[in-house]
Amino acid sequence: MRMIATVLGVLLGSIIPGLADAGTIKGTVRLVGGPVEVKKLKVTVDHSVCGTVKDSEELLVSPEMGIRNAVVFLQNPPPNVKWTAMPPVQMDQKQCVFVPRVVVAPAGTTVEFLNSDRLLHNLHSAGTENPTVNRTQPKGRTIPLTFRRPEIIRIDCDLHPWMRAWVVVAEHPFYAVTNNRGEFTLDNVPPGTYTVQVWQESLGITNRDVVVPDGVTTVTVEMVRK
Repeated sequence: MRMIATVLGVLLGSIIPGLADAGTIKGTVRLVGGPVEVKKLKVTVDHSVCGTVKDSEELLVSPEMGIRNAVVFLQNPPPNVKWTAMPPVQMDQKQCVFVPRVVVAPAGTTVEFLNSDRLLHNLHSAGTENPTVNRTQPKGRTIPLTFRRPEIIRIDCDLHPWMRAWVVVAEHPFYAVTNNRGEFTLDNVPPGTYTVQVWQESLGITNRDVVVPDGVTTVTVEMVRK
């Protein structure tokens, strides 16, 4: 994801007028409401590759309560900003876990699903704006899929029901996925007033209004368990 963010910053320099005056939004997404107990998921098949138990990745927080794998984006992006050509986004399957758990893919860009495990998986997408996909995936095989319409798509493996991931199909370049400390950066944002929206798979959506001048704007977004 860091490489993708770097590429986005370079590309934005050629598609946003007046980029020299653009600002940066740096922030942290934090959980409010006490510590989180990581659930244990029972592994029911293919123990030689998958092991016997997995830690749930549904909600991961740092010791400072920063939320990992939250998706941060501008709900009201600057006008006339479009994607340019992007390399494929990759998601792998390693020891019966999707890696990474969450990816951002520009609408119309290919997502390459890899299978690095020594066994059979399948890819089952659950979206509403893009066609449903349900395909078996032999070991060592890469399956490219293109999602053309913006939405958040859940990806499951029906053969290993604890496996889950998310593809966020983005309609503009102002998206970021929080790191393991809950931190994010949105670069090259023209000055203005924006609504920053945060999505997390178990916490839903939270909004935060932000005024962006030249330079760096720092924000903290708090999310609450339902």
